[in-house]
Amino acid sequence: MTSLPLKSTTMSIIPMCYETQYFGFTPQTCVLRLYISFQDYLFDMLLVVESVILKKLEKFPNSGINRFQIREGTEKYLSLLNERFNNLFQKMEHCLLKLVLNIPRNILLREDEVHANYSYTKDQFDVLQHEVHTLHKQYKREKHVTQDLLAELEEQKAVQAQLEKMLSWFDGLDKICREHGIIDLMESFAFMAQTSKKLQVSVKEIDVKHNKLAIDITSRTPVQRRTRSSQGKLF
Repeated sequence: MTSLPLKSTTMSIIPMCYETQYFGFTPQTCVLRLYISFQDYLFDMLLVVESVILKKLEKFPNSGINRFQIREGTEKYLSLLNERFNNLFQKMEHCLLKLVLNIPRNILLREDEVHANYSYTKDQFDVLQHEVHTLHKQYKREKHVTQDLLAELEEQKAVQAQLEKMLSWFDGLDKICREHGIIDLMESFAFMAQTSKKLQVSVKEIDVKHNKLAIDITSRTPVQRRTRSSQGKLF
C-alpha cells in the first residue's frame, strides 16, 4: 500500500534563545515533534481504516467499487482532516509557545542572576579580562615553579637516602673502632690509614721476597753440559 500525502503547517520562526538556554532544546523543535507525532498517528489511523474497508469490500465482489476509488476517498478524507488539523495546530502552537514554553521577559535564570547583581561596562569588562589573563599567566609560572620544587624535593630525597647510607656506614665504622679501642673517629681514620700503609708495605715485601725466591731457584738449577761421543751421539 502506497503512502498517503501529508501537508505541513508553517512553524514559528521567532528566535527563542533564552528558552533554548533554559530547556536545552528550542521550543519550535518540541512543537515540531508534537506535530509530526500527530501526523504519524493520523496517517496510521487512516491506513487501518482503509485496510478494514478493503477487507469488507472483498465480501461484496459485485459492488462496483475498486481499490483506486477507496484510495481516492481516503486521500480526500486525509486532506480534509489534515487541513482541519493544521488550523487547530496553529492555535495549539501559539498557545504552547506563548503560555507553556515561553519565559517571561521579567524572569531571570539563576545562572544569569550574577549579571543582574554585578553589571559591568565594556571598559570594566576589558579590565577584568586583562586581570584574568594576568592571573592565568601567574598561575602557569607558579605551576612551573611548583614542578621544579617537586623535582628538587625528589633529588633531596635521593640525597637524604645517600646520607642515611653514609651515616649507617659511619655507625658501623665507629662500632668497629670501639671494638679495637679507638674512641675518636679521627683516630679511627688515622688507624685505617696506618693499617692501609702497613698492608701496602707488607704487599711490597711479599713481592720482593717472591722475586728473590724466583731468582734463587733459577740460579741454583744445574746446567747439564752436552758432549758428543765418537759415534756422533750427544750425551
